[in-house]
Amino acid sequence: MLETSSPHLREQLHPLIHQLADRVLANWHEYLDLSPYELPEDLGYIEGRLEGEKLIIENRCYQTPQFRKMHLELAKVGSNLDILHCVMFPNPEYGLPMFGCDIVSGRGAISAAIADLSPTNAERILPESYRHALAELTPFDFSQSRELPEWGDIFSEYCLFIRPSDAQEETAFIHRVSDFLRVHCQFSLQFTKLSEQERLEHLAGQQYYCTKQQQNDKTRRVLEKAFGDDWAERYMTQVLFDIPS
Repeated sequence: MLETSSPHLREQLHPLIHQLADRVLANWHEYLDLSPYELPEDLGYIEGRLEGEKLIIENRCYQTPQFRKMHLELAKVGSNLDILHCVMFPNPEYGLPMFGCDIVSGRGAISAAIADLSPTNAERILPESYRHALAELTPFDFSQSRELPEWGDIFSEYCLFIRPSDAQEETAFIHRVSDFLRVHCQFSLQFTKLSEQERLEHLAGQQYYCTKQQQNDKTRRVLEKAFGDDWAERYMTQVLFDIPS
């Protein structure tokens, strides 16, 4: 059994983050043949201070033949801020979308919850098999949708970006993310390797995705305040959104 994220940290986080972290790991273990992905030694577990509060960041990374890197990050800043961040980076040889999910909880309330399967082809359109499966999912009516950032052209039409208004909507969000994960993991095992030209196209799509995500100023500012500019740049480009060569 591969090591999963620390129960001690998970249990300190907002219940929605705790539940979703468990759900992500359960889907990965159920559908995929995981092996460890080695992060730089000093970037797996990190402690620091942010505005007088203790900051903890814990990373878990795996890989499979279909995914070059599967990253789950949990973070906590004192009693004020809890974060879940997850991205599945495809092996470009398979032309898969990018699964991404983030939850931000401030002072015990979820302020943002986002999940998507983002296309990596030149047209920025999900494969037909994905579109068909996602269109058949039971629709959820969330009361508070949030606006995507200016660099959000990387997201698909199925992107879910909300502020859950109650426990029912939090549960619905977990169900929808689980749907995304199930579809993604199952389809990933059915894809065959691409031609060299197609591989380069999807590689460029993944590079574009990472470049856009690196423009997230909120994340960068938090890291710079806690660890300095150089460290933040290294973490953004080597852990959160490393651009494949």
